[in-house]
Amino acid sequence: MIRLHVTQPLSQGAAVAPSPEQSRYLTQVMRQAVGDEILLFNGADGEWRARIAEVSKRGCVLTAHERTREQSTGPDLDLVIALVKRARLETIVEKATELGARRIRLVTTRRTNADHTNVSRLQAIAVEAAEQTGRLDVPEVAAPEKLERLLEGWDAGRALMFCDEAGDDPSEEWGGEHGRAKPALDALRAGRAGPWAVLIGPEGGFAPEERQRLRGLPHVTPVTLGPRILRADTAAISALTLWQATLGDWAAGT
Repeated sequence: MIRLHVTQPLSQGAAVAPSPEQSRYLTQVMRQAVGDEILLFNGADGEWRARIAEVSKRGCVLTAHERTREQSTGPDLDLVIALVKRARLETIVEKATELGARRIRLVTTRRTNADHTNVSRLQAIAVEAAEQTGRLDVPEVAAPEKLERLLEGWDAGRALMFCDEAGDDPSEEWGGEHGRAKPALDALRAGRAGPWAVLIGPEGGFAPEERQRLRGLPHVTPVTLGPRILRADTAAISALTLWQATLGDWAAGT
């Protein structure tokens, strides 16, 4: 059944006017007509079964008539991603939504190779991914900010998994400001419950001064994602998958 994210409140008998784009999608692309049913969600009122009540040249009107699921949200997990090329960034937003990230925060770093992005388009991609995957919420895609500013305002109560792919000296000890990054799975198994974030750098990696600062923060856990250097989109998908399987809603008993 078609699912749509809407911004209006949802309740028994509520009349909902989809956006012009959504109306065209329903009536012209999907050939829906009066009486056909779809599912609606708005991130606050759960998921509702609705019927198409009216169709006109200006759009259509939907009427909510049955709540199918109560509102729920997934784990409190942010993805912090340095700007990369548009196609890869769009893939990252789509997959992060599918994998349950609650927020997607864009950052610029010393080696960022893209200095602008269309946040509205990325948010629309997140909405579409949420519609397709059955989520009851849509992650917020935040406007880019500098990594330094992000760290200055960081909530120390949120653990940060820093995916550090710089290639440490294998003779170094694990952990610490100058030690080797731990394998991500080992670090997560020893990690604490609560809010987390995953930090993925640009294609060129983090600058030495950025690595040093990150490794010196008490709430940061440097990790490695294996012996191969991964592109940003692969790294983001891998890191989110490992976190969900270990501490998130893929873990046994959650």
